[in-house]
Amino acid sequence: MFLSVLRSETAAFPDRMARALAGLRAYQVAPRERRPDPKPAIHRAGRVSLRDYGGTGRPVVFVPSLINPPDILDHAAETSLLRWIAGQGFHASLVDWGTPGTDDRDLDLAAHVERLLVPLLQVFDEPPVVVGYCLGGTLALGAAAIMPLAGVATIAAPWHFSGYGEGRPALAATWATVQPAAAMLGLLPMEVLQAGFWQLDPARTIAKYEAFADLAPDSDAARAFVRLEDWANAGAPLPYAAAASLFEDCIANDLPGKGGWVIAGTPIDPLALACPTVEFVSLSDRIVPAATAIGLADRRDLGAGHVGMIVGRSARTRLWEPLANWIAALD
Repeated sequence: MFLSVLRSETAAFPDRMARALAGLRAYQVAPRERRPDPKPAIHRAGRVSLRDYGGTGRPVVFVPSLINPPDILDHAAETSLLRWIAGQGFHASLVDWGTPGTDDRDLDLAAHVERLLVPLLQVFDEPPVVVGYCLGGTLALGAAAIMPLAGVATIAAPWHFSGYGEGRPALAATWATVQPAAAMLGLLPMEVLQAGFWQLDPARTIAKYEAFADLAPDSDAARAFVRLEDWANAGAPLPYAAAASLFEDCIANDLPGKGGWVIAGTPIDPLALACPTVEFVSLSDRIVPAATAIGLADRRDLGAGHVGMIVGRSARTRLWEPLANWIAALD
């Protein structure tokens, strides 16, 4: 798939193709830093665990996407939103979705909320604040509709999937191609999802490898690129039913945006939740375009990309601090 994207973007520009291939090769052979061991799991629900990041005060639970590893929220010592929040007077925890097996094939997105996420959120002595990133924000809204929470903050969370606009046919074609094999396996490999993301912005996919070819291998920028790209290219597969929910119910039919997503018999309406809510929306996001935003009354627009808003150089001032201030104001 990468080579197909490369050909389509650079067929008329052999110099660019050569630079992108050089960047790809440099990425492949770059030394890798050893990742720290995961934080201890203090509770479990099936394959899913709740990892404790310490701190004191109000419990704040971060819910990552199902699609990439959760450690983007604890990416490096200097770019860890979780560790920073734990130092701001809150008790921070992270949901780790784990690795599904074929026994999980029938767990759709609603089941992930009802059977895996909600039991973890119920272990606290008081209702926690939940912070959901990307698809994790969508799932967090589902949890808030069927259990008491102190508040929900979403970061780059899609809700009105019709906002993918021209990207929907390409994503639908990807699903049509892989659906029979996914049904047979009971799982959808992460590589398929990554290929779908590349199709949303193929020019950027190639340009970033062209730029990487020019970086000094031992530079901070090169190490940061490798760390981030390893995260973006990693991740557990999706259970078949969750993949079908994502591609058919959400992207194709926009059930959440139309008010048709139901969990435990409850239609999910983010505008009618009993707890305070806020959404942080990236205006330059190609993975979760601003047009897919929820439409909450408290909406904060950011001029940073899907990942940059979490780990970028301006992430602390643009996102971390406003998020912490919002949580603190709940008192």
